[in-house]
Amino acid sequence: MKDGSNYKEYLAGLMAGVSTVITGHPFDTVKVKLQKHNTEVHGIIKYRNGLHCAARIFENEGVRGLYRGATSSFIGMGFESSLLFGIYSQTKLSLQAKLQSSGPDSMVIIPSAAYSGAIISFVLCPTELVKCRMQVQGTDSLIPKSGTYNGPADCALKTLRTEGITGIFRGGMATFLRESLGNAVFFSVYENTRHLMHLQLKDACTEHKGLADLGIGIISGGLGGVAFWSAVLPLDVAKTMIQTTPDPNYSRNPLRVLNMVYKQAGLRGCYAGLGPTIVRAFPANAAAIVTWEFAMKLLGIRHD
Repeated sequence: MKDGSNYKEYLAGLMAGVSTVITGHPFDTVKVKLQKHNTEVHGIIKYRNGLHCAARIFENEGVRGLYRGATSSFIGMGFESSLLFGIYSQTKLSLQAKLQSSGPDSMVIIPSAAYSGAIISFVLCPTELVKCRMQVQGTDSLIPKSGTYNGPADCALKTLRTEGITGIFRGGMATFLRESLGNAVFFSVYENTRHLMHLQLKDACTEHKGLADLGIGIISGGLGGVAFWSAVLPLDVAKTMIQTTPDPNYSRNPLRVLNMVYKQAGLRGCYAGLGPTIVRAFPANAAAIVTWEFAMKLLGIRHD
């Protein structure tokens, strides 16, 4: 990495975050609604699957409904992604220098990814709380229209007014665990897949190098995203339940919440939203990695 290019790592991460929201937010809206309504015992709304949920949203709200809560996502994901990729890159570079490692090294990747994931969880928690509350209110005819939010800012202000500063960080422990564990999995899969594919394609013709790099970015980023969500989706279910429940006395312990979900809806409840999450994970994370790698190349940052 060139001297003085540290800020460029964060700029590249910001661009990756924007592409992630554009690609993946509609799938995320479906996931959140499934997690909220399909895990409630006495819920008045139940969706048969992700397609049924998406069709209901589109029918009642149009495309705009699929992007409900996207404003906070753009802000949160842009800032979060900037921090995630920037901190990960800087930490990895520092550990590589100390351990004198060259190829993918778990002793470098895992702590770098877990550390960066833990840091961004403090940014993600309040922005995701606003996003989730905006997503679940919707305009479905079965949902009471009282107590709705006029926008992300209104949601944040009402939460602060009624629940205080601790309310805006509701679900913080679940977010912390999801991001630290999930990103350790994500970057491990991404780095190793990328390394192996480059070894396999090292003799590719130079005129096809750009196309090969694009393909490697899509596959390694997509697989990393699928691995992330496959590993930590139950924690995300717990986070959604904690952040969207109107009960102020609802437990904030993600393991306790998961135990309640398991008793009420079984293992299927703990993986509510799996379909749209996995469908979203591949293209959204592939877009993030391709954008990140392209931005780094554009900014003159070396990525071994």
